[in-house]
Amino acid sequence: MCAVGYKKLNVWRKADDLAFQTYIATRTFPREEAFGITAQLRRSALSVPTNIAEGYGRQGKKELKHFVNIALGSLAETKYLLDFCARLDYLKPDQHKKLQNLGEEVGKLLWRFYQSILPA
Repeated sequence: MCAVGYKKLNVWRKADDLAFQTYIATRTFPREEAFGITAQLRRSALSVPTNIAEGYGRQGKKELKHFVNIALGSLAETKYLLDFCARLDYLKPDQHKKLQNLGEEVGKLLWRFYQSILPA
């Protein structure tokens, strides 16, 4: 598979947007969280599009499906951390809702993509 072909995937574009918007939202988190929840949330959000890209760059559908599965797990982690950050009042209600809605959209697209990958 072409390593840059993932950029054509709607699921990757939405996941990339979720990671980008998460980075923006976490800029206002408390400084003492820089190496705590801020870093963990950023890593989990960034893991979704990077695993799609890595899987797409690998050889074979089995590898792609494996990395998309990892992306699904990272998305679940991201969604939980967004909820947790909202409970800590690190995210405003409108930010939280926007990010959760985007996460739900990514989840639906990612699950459909996962199911569409047939064994080689």
